[in-house]
Amino acid sequence: MLFVNAMEEFLYDCECRHLTKGTIRNYRAALSFLNLYLGTKDKLTVEEVTAKDIRNFLREKQTAGCKPAYVNDLLKAYKVLFSYLEEESYISTNVTNKVKNVHQPKTVIETFSEEEIKALLGFYKGNDFLSVRNKTMIALLFDTGMRCNEMILMKQEDVAEKYIIVKHGKGNKERVVPKSPYLSKQLMKYLRVRQGYFAQHPKRYDNLFLSKTGKQLTDEAVARMLKQAAQAVGVSNTIRVSPHTCRHTFAQIQLKNGLDLYSLSRIMGHTNISITQRYLQGLKDMDIVQRGEMYSPLMNL
Repeated sequence: MLFVNAMEEFLYDCECRHLTKGTIRNYRAALSFLNLYLGTKDKLTVEEVTAKDIRNFLREKQTAGCKPAYVNDLLKAYKVLFSYLEEESYISTNVTNKVKNVHQPKTVIETFSEEEIKALLGFYKGNDFLSVRNKTMIALLFDTGMRCNEMILMKQEDVAEKYIIVKHGKGNKERVVPKSPYLSKQLMKYLRVRQGYFAQHPKRYDNLFLSKTGKQLTDEAVARMLKQAAQAVGVSNTIRVSPHTCRHTFAQIQLKNGLDLYSLSRIMGHTNISITQRYLQGLKDMDIVQRGEMYSPLMNL
């Protein structure tokens, strides 16, 4: 089977499984890079690809200056592709099982401070549709830890009195996330403004959050909105401003406030608690000291 044909079939399968557009886009880019490399080696079919070919390609990427995290992301895409090919009986052996991740130093993602969160929430002050929508989305990201794509695909019926039903998580696994009275109030305001706005403007989708022309939002549009607010309020330039950093911030604040890892893992939709444990790495020494004092066995006798 030609590698390019295998790639297209695999990507079509990803669409059928409703993987996010961002995930499919990343898979396509990673597989296209490998396809070009294999072409230079006159290896056009998946049966011809060896573990050595993939190692050599990844080594070239490292030599070119690519970071370990990026190289490992490429390998992850190749492992998923060849697993699919093995399941479909296109190949008898998954050669990527013999390829190991490159060493990746642990990185700590710097999160937003409480002052920065307050500033971001206060940036969009107007009562017009876009201002209220943007403030509501920022509040939702910080209050629930939802992924950006999960928020984009939300429907109005997913919002209950005290929680939100996430129906479009990774692997299409449904879960419930709690929401605060602050977010509940902000959502009430947004729904009222949204109803009035779209009574005057046509909309093509029934997503909770839409563009001003009634279209479905994109990850890029939400990221731009957040970066605009962050730049205006003076968020530290050491912070990678993105919806995912809001998710990291949510997780670390919950841990600092004493939420256990198991509950946090459920809220965030992680398949394994070891994924949630990564957020512990971002807790600073003084945070640990303060939590230690709070839960001291002798002070709580």
